[in-house]
Amino acid sequence: MSVTMVGNHVQSLEDRLGVRLLNRTTRKVSLTETGKYYYERSVQILGDLEEADRTAGALNTTPRGTLRVYTSSAIVRFLNPIVTEFLESYPTISLDINIGERMVDMIEDGYDLAIRTTPPPDSSLVVRKLTPWRHVLCCSPGYLENHPMPEEPEDLAVHNCLRYAYYPFGDEWRFEDAAGSEQSVKIAGNVISNSAETLRYLTEAGKGIFLAPSFVIFEDIAEGRMVRIMPKFSPVEFTINAIYPNRSHLPTKVRLFLDLLAERFAEHRKWMA
Repeated sequence: MSVTMVGNHVQSLEDRLGVRLLNRTTRKVSLTETGKYYYERSVQILGDLEEADRTAGALNTTPRGTLRVYTSSAIVRFLNPIVTEFLESYPTISLDINIGERMVDMIEDGYDLAIRTTPPPDSSLVVRKLTPWRHVLCCSPGYLENHPMPEEPEDLAVHNCLRYAYYPFGDEWRFEDAAGSEQSVKIAGNVISNSAETLRYLTEAGKGIFLAPSFVIFEDIAEGRMVRIMPKFSPVEFTINAIYPNRSHLPTKVRLFLDLLAERFAEHRKWMA
């Protein structure tokens, strides 16, 4: 840059600040007291900015910091061993795990990652499929002592159906027959809840029919507390998803956890099926 151009920039800066930064004579240029302070403060700020750049780059290449994760209670049993393995592999990363059933705002609530059993309502989020899964239509043996066994989807219209609040199709339960054709039925019941465990408890108590996540109910079916009904009709397939706000410049801590999730949930796919 020429001396004249430097002079023009300094003059412009002085005009903007409303102060004199340099004392000028025909033989010498020196800093004013204000100019000295402004220079030293600017050097410090630029040094801080350079350090911030270095730190940001290091955080994105070295696994460290806190990873904030939101998930539903239904899949905690699958996450627990993955969390343990992750912490052992990456001791410089801390985990902040929140469990609930609400649909969080990833950006506003400050989450790096959500792991959900249903697709997100916000189409701008990035979704990575971990494993497919299906519901199981079930009830207790006691319920069938007082109600007829449903054989077809339309039979459910006369039963007390316990509804999960975030089922993507609302009060329309959807099934596939042996040929793969989709059937649906409008259902009704006296309970709707965002807690799968609450609905599981009510089902076991004989209060109705539950379209239950397989991973919530499998032990109850295996031990005879629940009965699978309408086996000729499979509930439509869903996926357990890892959801995050942005695909570009993904922090290392998020990428590492995502890769471990994908690897471990792949091992569950056979069991899920």
